[in-house]
Amino acid sequence: MINQLLAQKHQMKISPMQIHLLDLYALNTLELEQRFKSELEDNPFLEAAEEEPEESTEKKVDEVQDYQDWDEFANNENAENDKLTFQSYLSSEVLPSKPLVYFADFREEAKQQLHMLELSDRQSDIAAFIIDMLNDKGMLDRSIEDIVEDYSFKKQCLVNTKDVEDALAIVRTLEPVGLGVSTIQDCLLMQLKKLDNNCDTAHLARMLVEDHYNELTNRQFERIYQSLHINGEQLRQVLAYIARLKFYPVRESQSSYEPRYTIIPDMVVTRIGNSIEVNLYKSRKDSFYINQSLYEESARACGKKDKLSQQYIKDKIQSAQWFINAVKQREENMLTIMKCIVQLQYEYFLDGDIMLLKPMILRNIADITGYDLATISRITGNKHVDTHFGPISIKSLFSEGISDQSGKIISSKVIQSIIEETITQEDKGKPYTDQQLVNLLVDKGYKIARRTVTKYREHLKIPVAQVRAVVF
Repeated sequence: MINQLLAQKHQMKISPMQIHLLDLYALNTLELEQRFKSELEDNPFLEAAEEEPEESTEKKVDEVQDYQDWDEFANNENAENDKLTFQSYLSSEVLPSKPLVYFADFREEAKQQLHMLELSDRQSDIAAFIIDMLNDKGMLDRSIEDIVEDYSFKKQCLVNTKDVEDALAIVRTLEPVGLGVSTIQDCLLMQLKKLDNNCDTAHLARMLVEDHYNELTNRQFERIYQSLHINGEQLRQVLAYIARLKFYPVRESQSSYEPRYTIIPDMVVTRIGNSIEVNLYKSRKDSFYINQSLYEESARACGKKDKLSQQYIKDKIQSAQWFINAVKQREENMLTIMKCIVQLQYEYFLDGDIMLLKPMILRNIADITGYDLATISRITGNKHVDTHFGPISIKSLFSEGISDQSGKIISSKVIQSIIEETITQEDKGKPYTDQQLVNLLVDKGYKIARRTVTKYREHLKIPVAQVRAVVF
C-alpha cells in the first residue's frame, strides 16, 4: 500500500563557496602564497599588484678618498691589487660558495618507499598526506576523523574513514619501524613483532607490552608476577630487553645534521608599554584586482552568439571577485580572533610567562566574536604569531581549566609545564613516579589526581618512571 507523508524538518547545508572559504581560512602564510600562485595561473582575469621595491639604505659615495698617511695608502693599494688578482681567476658572476649538506627528512624517505609499492593514485595520495601529518618523532597525533576532515577540505574531494584507515595501515609498514603509531606502547609492540625472537625474554617482553602495559605503568608488579609467572629478577631482564628498543619511531640523534625550519608568522603581536597591538605579518587584501581591460577585450572578441565563451568569462570574473573578497574577509576574521585572544590572555602576552596562561577554549572566542567554531578552529589551527618573547603557535594557547587548592581556575598547560620541568630536573637514576609527582604538585599548591598526572604525562609523550630509569 502506497502512502504519502508530509513532514517538515530542518537541515543545515554548506555551499561549495563556504567550503572553499573554510579551506582558505586553514592555510598558513606559506600555503596561502602557493594558493595565490595557483589562482593567478588558473584565472586570466585575476591580476596581482606589483610590490614596490624597498629603497636601499646604502648610499654611494663618489668622493675622492683622502689618506691620512703613507701606510694607509699602501694598505689600500695592496687591497686593490689583491682584488684585481682574485677577479682574474674567478668570474664576477660566478662566486665561490660552500655546498650545503643534503638532508633527507624521514617523511621524504617514507614517501620514496611509497613509490616502490603497488598502490593506486588515491591510496598513495592519502598515505602521503598522513606522512605529512606525522610529528617530528614519527608519531600520529591526529585522530582518523580529523584526518578525514582535513583531507576532504584540502584536497576538495570526499574521503571515508575506511580509506584513511587502509592508508594508515600502509604507512605503518614503512621504515623506520613504528612509523605512524599513536602511542609508545604501539611503537614498542611493533618492534617486538618485527624482531620475532624466540627466546623466553623476548616472549615475555611481548606479553608484557601487549597485555600488561597498564599494570606496568601503574606499578602493579604483583599482578605482573602472577600473570606472567615471573619474579623480580626476570622482570628486570625483560625491562632491560625493552630498553634496547626505541620509544619513538624517529630518534632525535638519527643524524648529526639537524635542519632548521624557519617559521613564517601569520600575525605579529607587539607590546608598547602596557598596551598590545595586533597586526598581520603581511596584508594581501589590496594585492589583487580584476583586469578590466582584458575583460572588456575578451567580451568584445567572443561576441553575443558565443554562449560558451560568455559563460566562461562570467564564471572567471565571479571567481576572481569571490577570491578578492575572500582574502579580505580572511584577514578581517584573523585580526578579530587574534585581538580577542590577546584580550583574554593579556597578562600572558605582556611577559610570555606560561604560568600566566588562562584556560581558554574555542567556545570562549565564539561567544565574544560571534563566529562559528569551524571558522575559529581553522583560523587558529596551523598558524603562528610573532611576539617579543618569540614565535608561538596560536593553537598552543587553548587549554582546559582545572582548579587548584585555593579554588582558582588555572590552565592545564600550566600543570603540564610544571610536570615536564619537574621530570627534566629529576634524578635520572631514581625518577619520580606519578604519585610522587602528585605529592610535589601538592607542595606547590596544585591538588591534582594521580590519573590526571598520568594523562598529562602521556600527553607529553613521557614514559613511566620504571622505563625512564632503565633508559638512563
